[in-house]
Amino acid sequence: MSSISGNMKGFYKQKKNPITAHKSSKSKKPPIHAATFGSNLAQPPALTSRNGNPDLQDEYSESESVLRQFDMNTVYGPCIGMTRLARWERAVNLGLNPPQEIERLLKSGKVQQESLWDTRI
Repeated sequence: MSSISGNMKGFYKQKKNPITAHKSSKSKKPPIHAATFGSNLAQPPALTSRNGNPDLQDEYSESESVLRQFDMNTVYGPCIGMTRLARWERAVNLGLNPPQEIERLLKSGKVQQESLWDTRI
């Protein structure tokens, strides 16, 4: 066994790096998509939705939270490729009894008409 390990060490010769001067870890130029206050770069595409509005909200209004729950409920059918109101109307036509509160919120015009999944899929 010792002859095998000796042959391996000879075959895979290791080279040690010479000691060099310590380089500073800070780069002098900023990264490409720096999230700094003074950055004049455009917003990275991951934070921009399809309609161009930034998707940076951490908390949503009560009405938007209710509509997001409606979007995630699969009882009323798929929501890809249609507005929330069109999905609600389809659910009514199919006799699925969607909540009337959803219709009231959507017809008020103060909420987003696109579903939660519209810009993500």
